Amino acid sequence: MNFLLATTDPQKLPVTVLSRCLQFNLKRLPVGMISEHLAKVLDAEKIPHEPVALRLVAQAADGSMRDALSLVDQLIAFGGGRVAETAARGMLGTIDRDHVTRLARALATADASQLLAAARSLEEFSPDYGQVLDDLAALLTRVALQQLVSGYEGDELYDPTLLRELAAAIPAEDVQLYYQTAILGRRDLGFAPVPPTRFV
Repeated sequence: MNFLLATTDPQKLPVTVLSRCLQFNLKRLPVGMISEHLAKVLDAEKIPHEPVALRLVAQAADGSMRDALSLVDQLIAFGGGRVAETAARGMLGTIDRDHVTRLARALATADASQLLAAARSLEEFSPDYGQVLDDLAALLTRVALQQLVSGYEGDELYDPTLLRELAAAIPAEDVQLYYQTAILGRRDLGFAPVPPTRFV
């Protein structure tokens, strides 16, 4: 007789049990793999979908295909039978890419007033500032790749033209500085005194 044991902490099992088990360590699936599988499922079901929406769902699923499928199911209902970027952002609570693009362009021109204006415009949407910083860091990662890898075309989230524009406008060392600031700011976000100052 065979048994299937599932646990997130195998060390708690007695050694006598572990010694008789064949272990399979399940890992998180990459965003690209999840979004590709979702596209196949939706194509088979003949449900209209946008690549950006699938990528947003894949990111929100955090490596879990089951969670991704559950989110897509909710998104189909939320979006009236379609899987669209606008509906995905509305359901997941993510901000429009244009806001992150404005922040990045303000950094590229070193225009502090424009940067503050872009940050303050976010307040109207009461965003998750941690997500804003995550999105900014993700964009800066793509800009760094554009600078380092010849022919890098990015992905469906950001237009290659934008990446080339930012890669030419921001020195490589500044891209790294802004990236570090974003991820460290993300980590220390909880220490900000009041929400409006968490980003500005």
